[in-house]
Order: sequence, then structure tokens, then C-alpha cells
Amino acid sequence: MPYLVASDLPSAPAGWRFRELLKRPGILKLPGAHNGIAALQAKAAGFEGLYLSGAAMTASMGLPDLGIVTADEVCFFIRQVVRASGLPLLVDADTGYGGALNVMHAVRVFEEAGAGALHLEDQFLPKKCGHLNDKKLADAHDMAAKVAAAAKARRDLVVVARTDAAASEGLDGAIARAKLYMEAGADAIFPEALNTAEMFRAFAERMPGVPLLANMTEFGKTPFFTADEFEQMGYKMVIWPVSALRVANKAQAELFAAIARDGGTHKVVERMQTRAELYATIGLHHFEALDASIVQTVIPERLQ
Repeated sequence: MPYLVASDLPSAPAGWRFRELLKRPGILKLPGAHNGIAALQAKAAGFEGLYLSGAAMTASMGLPDLGIVTADEVCFFIRQVVRASGLPLLVDADTGYGGALNVMHAVRVFEEAGAGALHLEDQFLPKKCGHLNDKKLADAHDMAAKVAAAAKARRDLVVVARTDAAASEGLDGAIARAKLYMEAGADAIFPEALNTAEMFRAFAERMPGVPLLANMTEFGKTPFFTADEFEQMGYKMVIWPVSALRVANKAQAELFAAIARDGGTHKVVERMQTRAELYATIGLHHFEALDASIVQTVIPERLQ
């Protein structure tokens, strides 16, 4: 449930806690959570870290994933996910919202909002989803400068460099870029839109010792692999960026269709989260008990 009492808050910075997760054996599983209640549900399912997808976030705003939003708008989503869950959060920072100084601003405001990590990508604006065609790549050295700027600005934040080069420059080009980004100060690499198990393995074999992130998005170029399969291929993190949003959106569309068709919700009630389930998820009774305990403790008896 959301944290209100100071003693319940994590004492270590989010970036430090994200790094500690990366040090553990096994692969770090980061489901996408595009708002506070999704974060609470993911935490209840046992996840120890989360991912904020630019595609899911902008879709929830009714916008396409074209780099339209600003860093400060993203912070609204960071704050609610972190405030709700208290978990270390990896945030999609698109292309960094501009040049090196914009990247530094994004790093600062993301850290202040509570992010534990971010990833930057080497596309031009307007950027595209990594699993679409005709992406336009930035110069590798310009991207390296952004990575260096992020590393210079952060206190604890983990910097992940994403390369979209595999589609246009091949595996060799993507690996060359990844090595340059690591030299510039990246902590991990995100090779986007690899489309075979052989490509995933080959990338990992040529980047020994580097934490790698795999993107298991649906309806994209990457075949379905499990977290265990990605780990066996040499990957340290895996994200499911838009999955929760896709499921929620599908259910929501079916609800609206049912209301329009049937004149009410009576035929879909069994598919709804109950009032009790909702209150348990958001911790309503915990909030009420906390409020009552503070009033009882603080207000003198003669004034009650």
C-alpha cells in the first residue's frame, strides 16, 4: 500500500536499491506499471522492481509514442508509481528530451521524483517504438555524449543505454555502439528489437560482463521468450513494457461496448474488481486506521 509513515519509507536512494537488485543472482524481472494502482498490483504479485514505459505512459494519456511528452510530465508518472509501491523503478527517457543539457535536466528531475534507473535511446526525434520500421539513428558519438552527460548528472541513478541499431546497422553495428556507450559511462545496455535467440546470444557473448536488458514486448519483432530463457541467453534484466496497459485497455473497451449495447454494466459485473478488492489494493482501511490513530494520539482527551 502507499507509504505515509516515514518509518515505512525506504532509507536508501532508489538508484542504490536498483543496483543492489542487479547484484543478486538471476535475472531481474521488471513488469511495466503505467500508474500507481498497476504498481501496487505488481508489488502484490511479488515483483521487486518496476518499469515505466514511454509507450504505455503516453498511450494512457491518449498520445502516440513519438517523444512528444517532456521530462517534467514523465515525473508525474514516476512519482505516483514510486509513491504507491516504494519499489526501484526503471524509466524510459526516450532520447533524453533534447541535447546533453536536456539529458542532465531529465536525470536530475527523475532522481528527485524517485526513479532508480533510466534508459536513453540512440534515435532522432520524432522517435519511434523500437519494434517499428524506418527508425532514424543518431550519430553514435552524439549518443555517447548524452550518456556521458547522464553519468555526470546522476547521483545514484543507473544509466542504461539503448541502441536501436540492429535493424539498420546489423549486430556488428549495434555492438560497436554498445561498447562506445559503455565507455561513455553507461551501467548497462539495452539492445532493442533483436529478433532471434541467436541474435540475443551473440550480442551477450560479445558484451561479456555487461548487464544487458531484454525487451519482451508483445506484437513486436522479438519472439516470445520467458525470463529464464533470457537469463540463459546472458541477460540480466527483462521488461514487459506495455503488457498491463494492453490487458487493461482491452477490458476497458469491452466494458464500454457492453454499456453501449446493453444499457448498463449488469452483464460484465463478474469481470470487475470488487469494492472489497479495490479497497484492499489501495489500502483504504490502513489509511482510515492511520488517520484514527493520529487523531486519537494528537488531540487531547478533553477536546475529543
